[in-house]
Amino acid sequence: MDIGTISLILLAGMIFLLAIGMPLGFASGFLAVVVLVLRFGPDILFREFGEGPLNILSQRMYGLTTDYVLISVPLFIFMATLLERSGIARDMYSSMSVWLSRTRGGIAIVTSLMAVVMAAMSGIIGGEVVLLGLIALPQMLRLGYDQNLAIGTICASGSLGTMIPPSIVLIMYGLITETSINALFKGAFIPGFILASFYIIYIIIRTKINPSLAPLPEPSEDDLTGNQKLIYGTSLLAMIGATILSVTILRTFYLSYFGMIDESRTGLSMTQIYVRGAIVLALLGYLLFYIRPSRAKEAWNVGKGLVVPMGIVGVVLGSIYGGITGITEAAGMGTVAVLVVIIARGEFNLRLVKEALMRTFKSTGTILWVTFGATALAGAYTIAGGPTYVANMILGYDLPTLGVLMVMMLIFLFLGAFMDWVGIVLLVMPVFLPIVLKLPLDEIGVFGPFVDAPSFVGVWFGILFCVNMQVSFLSPPFGPAAFYLKSVAPPHISLPDIFRGFLPFIAIQLLVLMLILFFPELTMIFR
Repeated sequence: MDIGTISLILLAGMIFLLAIGMPLGFASGFLAVVVLVLRFGPDILFREFGEGPLNILSQRMYGLTTDYVLISVPLFIFMATLLERSGIARDMYSSMSVWLSRTRGGIAIVTSLMAVVMAAMSGIIGGEVVLLGLIALPQMLRLGYDQNLAIGTICASGSLGTMIPPSIVLIMYGLITETSINALFKGAFIPGFILASFYIIYIIIRTKINPSLAPLPEPSEDDLTGNQKLIYGTSLLAMIGATILSVTILRTFYLSYFGMIDESRTGLSMTQIYVRGAIVLALLGYLLFYIRPSRAKEAWNVGKGLVVPMGIVGVVLGSIYGGITGITEAAGMGTVAVLVVIIARGEFNLRLVKEALMRTFKSTGTILWVTFGATALAGAYTIAGGPTYVANMILGYDLPTLGVLMVMMLIFLFLGAFMDWVGIVLLVMPVFLPIVLKLPLDEIGVFGPFVDAPSFVGVWFGILFCVNMQVSFLSPPFGPAAFYLKSVAPPHISLPDIFRGFLPFIAIQLLVLMLILFFPELTMIFR
């Protein structure tokens, strides 16, 4: 049978199987067998083991599922579930609220900022939306915030885990396409924070135009004055700065004492040690003699909820961006850091660990089954000649480079409304990425010459994909963020209400998608 007919049967079969409720992993695996039988005949199922297309598929699945980086996925999920069940996130929310409680729309801004920090800690989406729904939604509704604004802020901000490193979406994309995950993390850093900043700017502008959307809470004697915020803020910065500089100095002494300084591990020079030591002494002097220990203690009590999450972010991202460890080791270090904090807070118990492990096993199992099935289907379709057929069909319309990319973005947005991101990256990327890599470099973006390396095109396209998946988490009819929030929302909030609250934030996501599509250099700042 020709590949065009097989493609139509495959599309119709996928729609039918998903419509009747078959899990994506099993639907993909079944269709993989159908594609091979239609293309090569039923005899392919009865060949000797290790022969022909089935051997190619088994090698592809084995290579993917034994990749060392894949271990980071359950580790990040485990870390996210531990954070969800501990009081770390609640303390962070309380500390942030103290600083912005008297700001118009302050609680919504706090929610967005908290989502950014949580995304940088674990990169998991579902847990963030649920946690923000439990912590922030009741608070905003109690203060009289507009329901649509509250819902949209929680779900849009909670889905930032797809963009902000360490994103599991980026990890899976890197594994499937053999793209440097470290390069993906560096490339996604600025676009992720642009998206988060646009959410916050939208909240500020919208609440300034219509103050009734975010009423200010009644004044309380516990509210900090402007002078107190300044003193407490500088005190916290001094404490954090002195700690970080001291750690870098101690690291150099440690490496020197054990003779571990070499080309891969460099320490500070004596001049750098003296300069940093002087700064540490100056910061300590500021805390002891100007702020005074009593007020420094008050500042710590007000802001300590922020210190632990920022420390975890420093452990995970600092070790990755600093070239100290790889992705998997950073995930392990972050998980250990969260466990140590939970133990120090007195929250550690076997029930917490058991619940976190069960959630991790379920989520990882789902990802692995989808990976097995979708990898088999993508491999079978590739062997049957599908990518060449699709490439020739898209390029046969003689569209300009921007037109080809726009068609791909529309397909991503359409599939994202009906399929999980794991299935999309496994099924579609092996077809689309080779096409993108063959596009003329000088026609990508408004300023084409900025994309000067073919290898970086894969990084840029992966970040475009992640922004598309941001939209998919909010897109009806199956936007998963809506169902995550519905599971913890008050009964009077219906699914149509939740999807209605998404509309302005979907527009913001599409705006950022266009920015990255037209200006690829936004992903190249930290290259």
